[in-house]
Amino acid sequence: MNIMDFNVKKLAADAGTFLSRAVQFTEEKLGQAEKTELDAHLENLLSKAECTKIWTEKIMKQTEVLLQPNPNARIEEFVYEKLDRKAPSRINNPELLGQYMIDAGTEFGPGTAYGNALIKCGETQKRIGTADRELIQTSALNFLTPLRNFIEGDYKTIAKERKLLQNKRLDLDAAKTRLKKAKAAETRASQLNSARLEGDNNMVNFSYMLNFLHVKWLKSEQELRITQSEFDRQAEITRLLLEGISSTHAHHLRCLNDFVEAQMTYYAQCYQYMLDLQKQLGSFPSSYCNNNQTSVAPVPSASSNVIGSSALTSTSGLVIASPTNLIDLKECSGSRKARVLYDYDAANSSELSLLADEVITVFSVVGMDSDWLMGERGNQKGRVPITYLELLN
Repeated sequence: MNIMDFNVKKLAADAGTFLSRAVQFTEEKLGQAEKTELDAHLENLLSKAECTKIWTEKIMKQTEVLLQPNPNARIEEFVYEKLDRKAPSRINNPELLGQYMIDAGTEFGPGTAYGNALIKCGETQKRIGTADRELIQTSALNFLTPLRNFIEGDYKTIAKERKLLQNKRLDLDAAKTRLKKAKAAETRASQLNSARLEGDNNMVNFSYMLNFLHVKWLKSEQELRITQSEFDRQAEITRLLLEGISSTHAHHLRCLNDFVEAQMTYYAQCYQYMLDLQKQLGSFPSSYCNNNQTSVAPVPSASSNVIGSSALTSTSGLVIASPTNLIDLKECSGSRKARVLYDYDAANSSELSLLADEVITVFSVVGMDSDWLMGERGNQKGRVPITYLELLN
């Protein structure tokens, strides 16, 4: 029975406190009650924390979109994360494209120019897919996780203490309002008592009322001191938590550096993979002409200037092959010296692997495919693609 009485009393007290806060909040909004303003330093800290939370959420969400553009995949990963289960591994787009290219090249024939090029492109795409997977894992661990921990951990604590501070302020202002009303009532009663109304009964009633109002005033003053103390204590707790935002910024800065480094590694890998692929492909014929068998090698675009002078140096050998030069190579009699323009990996034992800038001996063989010559380096001999060579005088 005592427990039930205690619970009822506590429930009634909580309801009274909630009602008092609601009345105070409403009167403040209507301009009918005074509001205790926080000090400027605390207001600045609150504003900084709110700003940090908003922009952290936006950066985190957009980073997730950047790393995983597929919204369905993001939702699936979110569900698995909430279920505390590992999401199943899925093949990414570069890996899938690479596998298609390899399968197509294998079916067309690795010995053909197009089939060989498809296989090389496919292998490069799969390497890019692996690099993309590593970027996602590294970024999620070193960048997204700390940002998410702040939103779901530190900021939730700050928001909780901020809400508690708001409640303590409402209690304080409600106590101030009650004290102000008690003082006004006692002053009014004193003014009436000073009129000295006739009759003993009236004097007794006024004396009783004055004593009651004085006790209520003293009680309101005591309540005000308690609420002021609780408000000051909560303000200090909130301030200490908010001052940690500067440390949060420093931590997120380190995480941002890790993210930039992961991106730099990823893009450097992709650039190197594509540069190697371009050297391997060289001027693989993109179109065939029965009359002159000419072909055009890819030329780096003007936008490649942004890569840097070192990149330009490494791709300076990618030039348009001269049709006259190619015809001379096919029509030459006997053997001639030729410089290798790009690295080439032999697809089978009938071909000769080449290294860029080396000089080999080449000659034509009756009946050989028009896109190939016989190459000779020391005791090694094999077919070499004509578009990888530059005839020397």
